[in-house]
Parts: sequence; structure tokens; C-alpha cells
Amino acid sequence: MDLTFKNELALVPDLRHRLRQLRWFRATFRNSARAVTARYGIRFDIDEKKLTRIFLDWVEIVNAQKSYAQLDRADFIVYAAGLALKELIRQAPAQAVDAPSPNAAEPVLPVPEIVRFWPEGFVYTNFCVCSIAVLFEQEFGEAPALDACADDLRTWWSYKENTAEMPSYAVAYLDRFLGAEPNWLAPDLPEERGAMQRALSASAKPRVLGQG
Repeated sequence: MDLTFKNELALVPDLRHRLRQLRWFRATFRNSARAVTARYGIRFDIDEKKLTRIFLDWVEIVNAQKSYAQLDRADFIVYAAGLALKELIRQAPAQAVDAPSPNAAEPVLPVPEIVRFWPEGFVYTNFCVCSIAVLFEQEFGEAPALDACADDLRTWWSYKENTAEMPSYAVAYLDRFLGAEPNWLAPDLPEERGAMQRALSASAKPRVLGQG
């Protein structure tokens, strides 16, 4: 994973509310793709209509589940990003183009195996991971650590294959990349997430004790 774009994204104040605005969401995604182009020389064509539809679908789903943010704010951030990743993979707004951008400088680094294997998936995932990192820094003071599997090509093989069949697996893989235990049976249901279940259990204990 390449978190270079996080440094640029960190300059955006109140990112949580900015990403809930269509204009900022689209601009941030485009900038994320441009950062990958600048670093590795791979250019992307981005379908703005698809990107708009992804945003609208994502906001509708997140709004329907926003009550879970009160249980575990940190986990809900990851979950919401996973839903965005799911829609990005499902609707595929970016397409890698072999021809280099006419105004692009020489790439800074050689293209990693993961980026070469699935450039679109890398852009989608990198956008979501960088967003999570900045949101955590702004709200909690520290970004979550990435698991070693985030740089494992074998994991990315299964990631691409499984999300092609079932896009909701994107939520589970994002959890895995961030070191959490994924729910492979119902990855996009917030009530089935381990952190949410623990929060629900903890919130229920005082009431149970009081009834006794």
C-alpha cells in the first residue's frame, strides 16, 4: 500500500464532512488517482457519471446505517469506507490506460507488483485507506496500522477474484488490510461486525445488571 496521498489529504480540514459532499468526493478521488499516476506513471480515465452515482449510492447506504456510528465511531469510519470501496469496485469508474499522460513526468518509483496486477483496485483501495488514515488522525490523533497482507500479492489475487463475484467482500478485505477480523459471511452488515457486537454487548451490560 502507498499512503503518500495521505499527506495531501491531511491538508483538507474537517475531511469527514467534506467527503460527504459530491464535489469534494469526486475531486478527492481524482486527486488520489493523479497521485498514483505521478508516482508510478499509470494514467486513469475516470467516468464522472459513474463516480457521481457511486457517491449517491454510498451516501444513501451510509445514512441508513449511521446510528451505528454512536456505538463505535472508529469502526464505523472503517465500515463506511468499506462501503465506498464496495461501490467503487462494483461500478468501476476508473480505467487504467497504457499510454502515459502527455504532461506527466517520469514516474518516481518502479511499479509494484500489486499496482501492475490490479491498478484500478489499487486506486480504489488506496483512496479509501488514505481517507481512513486522515480521518483517524483528525478525530483520534493516530492512523490505524496496516497489516502485512496489504502488501501481499497473493492476498490481492484473492481480493480481486472474490470481489468480482461478490463486491461486498471489499468491506471484509479492507478490514483485513487494517488488521481487524473480517466477517466473510455478511461483510456489509454493520450489526455483524465484531466491534459493533462488542459495543452492543458492553452497552447492554449495565441494563442487565440493573434489572437484577
